[in-house]
Amino acid sequence: MQRLRIYDVALAMVREVAAVARRVERRDRDLARQMRRSSTAVALNINEGTYARGGNKPARYQTAAAEAAETAAAIESAAAAGYIPSTGHERTLDRLDHITAVMWKLTH
Repeated sequence: MQRLRIYDVALAMVREVAAVARRVERRDRDLARQMRRSSTAVALNINEGTYARGGNKPARYQTAAAEAAETAAAIESAAAAGYIPSTGHERTLDRLDHITAVMWKLTH
């Protein structure tokens, strides 16, 4: 079975979020940790869903979408708290929106 193209988008997002998390960690270790966990969970659930069967497939894709939304909220929260600049994360947020949209299409 071939993995979904969105998986590569998710991996690019994980790399970007890891760089953001390193900056956030200086001010809020817990938020940085949560940011890393949710971003990697996106990629993990996309890949797991690719190989799942039955009801597990949409469940994994729905989890990936929820984790993408959580990652976006973590970035926005870090910016709101002043841990990172409020601009400069548009590409990462766009990737997260794209991932969420694809996961939505795969489950509805």
